[in-house]
Amino acid sequence: MDAEADVDAGLYSDADGDGPLHDPALYASRELAQLDFNTRVLAQALDPKVPLLERLRFLCISSTNLDEFFEIRVGNLLRAQELGLPPGADGLSHAALLAQIHERARALVQAQYRCWREVLRPELTRAGVRVFGRERWDPRQTRWLRAYFRSKVMPVLSPLGLDPAHPFPKLLNKSLNIVVRLEGRDAFGREGQYAIVRAPRSLSRIIQIPEKVSGGPHDFVFLSSLLSTFVGELFPGMTVHGAYQFRLTRSAELEFDEEEVDNLAMALRDELVGRDFLRPVRLEIARDCPTALVRSLLEKFGLGEDAVYHIDGPVNLNRVIKVYELADRPDLKFPSFQPRSLPGSDAMFDTIAAGDVLLHHPFDSFSPVLELVRQAAEDPSVLAIKQTLYRSGEGSQIVEALIQAARNGKDVTAVVELRARFDEEANLGFANRMQEAGIQVVYGVFGFKTHAKMMLVVRREGRRLRRYVHLGTGNYHAGTARAYTDIGLMTAHPQVAGDVQQIFQQLSGLSPPPRLQQMMQSPFTLHRGLLRRIKRETAHAREGRPGRIIAKMNALNEPAVIRALYRASQAGVSIDLIVRGACTLRPGIPGVSENIRVRSIVGRFLEHSRIYWFGNDGAPELFCASADWLERNLLRRVEACFPILDPVLANRVYEEGLANYLADNVNAWELQPDGSYVQAEPGDQPPHSAQAWLLARING
Repeated sequence: MDAEADVDAGLYSDADGDGPLHDPALYASRELAQLDFNTRVLAQALDPKVPLLERLRFLCISSTNLDEFFEIRVGNLLRAQELGLPPGADGLSHAALLAQIHERARALVQAQYRCWREVLRPELTRAGVRVFGRERWDPRQTRWLRAYFRSKVMPVLSPLGLDPAHPFPKLLNKSLNIVVRLEGRDAFGREGQYAIVRAPRSLSRIIQIPEKVSGGPHDFVFLSSLLSTFVGELFPGMTVHGAYQFRLTRSAELEFDEEEVDNLAMALRDELVGRDFLRPVRLEIARDCPTALVRSLLEKFGLGEDAVYHIDGPVNLNRVIKVYELADRPDLKFPSFQPRSLPGSDAMFDTIAAGDVLLHHPFDSFSPVLELVRQAAEDPSVLAIKQTLYRSGEGSQIVEALIQAARNGKDVTAVVELRARFDEEANLGFANRMQEAGIQVVYGVFGFKTHAKMMLVVRREGRRLRRYVHLGTGNYHAGTARAYTDIGLMTAHPQVAGDVQQIFQQLSGLSPPPRLQQMMQSPFTLHRGLLRRIKRETAHAREGRPGRIIAKMNALNEPAVIRALYRASQAGVSIDLIVRGACTLRPGIPGVSENIRVRSIVGRFLEHSRIYWFGNDGAPELFCASADWLERNLLRRVEACFPILDPVLANRVYEEGLANYLADNVNAWELQPDGSYVQAEPGDQPPHSAQAWLLARING
């Protein structure tokens, strides 16, 4: 440990031991806080100021988020309970937390379906976008749908009658299924009782009815309605007494034993084969399904009664996003916008050499990032390109440019994080393509996901080599750059570029932690660096000087950071946190956190940028990072945190990414001491939406 670290160890050891700041009452549950975030997303679906089809999109997002919550958070919690792991800082036992999760999740699901049945579906119908339930099909529509079922659906179905020769099938994670109650005998004289009809994933869950049949250009039905209505055609000569849709959610977290893995890529391929059949965590089933049948399914899946969710509507509500995609109604969506272009992007090396370049996505175009790697691939003076890839998207232009660079004789290294959740298969695919093109592919560090967002280009300029870097808070994904707010920095600053080079060398060569000059890195210096700066602001406040911290991130739960923030608040430091998702810190508690304010912004774009600002007694420091203030990001991932050294650009990040969001009184939610959120209101002030303000500046 170096001298600086020795000082840190003394500064940041918990002097209060198991004292007041370890009181579980001061910490919220991350899982419950994550559910609360989905409630805020759902509120967008209920907001009449939001365009109607965008409200539908927010409903689908809240539903998709809840699926992932069960797949990951609940799956991990069940595993922790099995292993007897200790509870988190909130002190809740795993059993108690699971009970609260099901209670809150059930209320959220009920609110989602009320939103669909009572608000969005009627309003969409009035607007000419109709999603018909089977009770509203007229004879002509029914004839067309029956023909569609017979020609497009029925041939790919394989109904399974349940008897000793036909055991209950293994069901894919989140697949649509129909359990059918039958009466009568089949062709072999067997008495029918129950059958399962599984809907293959090749079938579209939303079917658009032709205008000449339905009378409207934007008319749809759910596949589940089609199956429930015509399922009897699969069992000729038998009587259907009930057809009930259901869906099983399974854990999706892949597990590896480091000591047993010789080749991560091969191990990951093996695990992906079985992901769809991991531990069940939730059963969604039609509300009218008989109780005895529900209990039989729960027993079959090894679930308790608290894990069943009775659904009054389609069991996979997020599939209605297809209506958003198919309905050609720009009047019901957010207005389109053209991101700001970068002057001089046709000569990226000259532009960056002239001064640092800041990009604030999606308000600034992602094209300069693509241009940098494209131009590097073709420039004969470029010798090497190094790149991290976490999520890059299908048909990634970044990947294609790296492959072209390798074909052009550049030395290309790609650090591919194979375990980027739900993108594992895609990452395996493009990693193989890059290796075949001669790119050196590194799979990060086992046990530490490589989440840093970095690009390094080494270029010969005269007699010297010059390094150009791009650092970002978001992924190298052109699609999310249009939907997420993120900060990107392009610079040729020698110290920053040197830091990036050292991190790449560490990732590929497994060298000891580098001594960085400007940047901070998880899992080595970022956690310590944050604590040091919080401590510094605390010291300023105790000595009568202003103490000020503003930070923007996606989530916050790291206990040591929270305790440091509590101590800073007790000393009089003014702290504003902009935390989009789960926040386990409790603000506004007298004597502990009365100087801390926490707000969440939920709007058109997903807030994704991470920005840390420390007042430093009039000499402020501003950093952007790939890391949230979560335990996993600070202690168990490879993350990059970089300073904005140009004072003009630092002021721009402060103005656009912090002050602007603190002024939001339209899309902001303020966290209360009890863990609830209250939506901010303009009051006597003019309405201010941070995202709308940034959009207005594009053409300003």
